Amino acid sequence: MDAGQGWRHVFKSWPAGYPKSGLLITTFQETIPFCNFLLSEQILLLERDKPDAQGARKAMVAFSAIAGLKLLDVFELSKFQAFGFEPPGK
Repeated sequence: MDAGQGWRHVFKSWPAGYPKSGLLITTFQETIPFCNFLLSEQILLLERDKPDAQGARKAMVAFSAIAGLKLLDVFELSKFQAFGFEPPGK
């Protein structure tokens, strides 16, 4: 599985009760705050609660262009198993 497929898996398996918000870091060194998202096979559509400097409230990013994700809400580490993470030694 390449990194783009891994990121698609994270967003596709996003648990229903978790806020769909955070900061997406792209391979272009851009940080995109988002409050909601939709996904297709290759592209993630992000919604912002405030427009960016150019006035855009939506951003489309290829999964292959995602470098990282920062989550702003507080969760216990075990809750991330819903995203596909597992404890070491498994």
